[in-house]
Amino acid sequence: MNDAVFLQIKKEYDNFYRELMRKGKLPMWSTSKGFWNASISDEVYEVFKRIDLHQFNNFLDIGSGDGKVVLMAALFCQSAEGVEIDEFLHNKAVEFKNKFNIKNAIFHNKDFFEHDFSKYDILFSTPDAPLERGLENKLLKEMKGKLIHYGHHFRPKFLKKEDSFLVNGSLVSLYTK
Repeated sequence: MNDAVFLQIKKEYDNFYRELMRKGKLPMWSTSKGFWNASISDEVYEVFKRIDLHQFNNFLDIGSGDGKVVLMAALFCQSAEGVEIDEFLHNKAVEFKNKFNIKNAIFHNKDFFEHDFSKYDILFSTPDAPLERGLENKLLKEMKGKLIHYGHHFRPKFLKKEDSFLVNGSLVSLYTK
């Protein structure tokens, strides 16, 4: 069942990205606080299967963009949430959540520095800036579980790395306090 829903999510987001490109826009742009670019569906889904995301209850995507990662996480967790400051991206996430009728996905339209991380047992980040600019301190204060760090860049300096692996050449690391 999860695989079929995942394929539907992937297809709809691919259509959204194609429509953006038809209009001359790439699926990436600056937001008021950072930079968004589309996640690679197959890679993220593989990460979730590889770390057995089912073992976690409450997922948060820090800077959730268009919501795709949250909707995929909702296939594994009791609750999957995302926090995104960009209103257009937030609205697109809510639109897709409603289109797929995914009840356990929640989206917050605000700065993630104003969101409490302590209720989540798994966090996801593809950082667009060095973590020492504030995010790592917030994680050290509020993180109760683990962080999935997606990408080769802007890795934490003070969190403890538990595991690392490659998915199609993309580095994925799991961190704890």
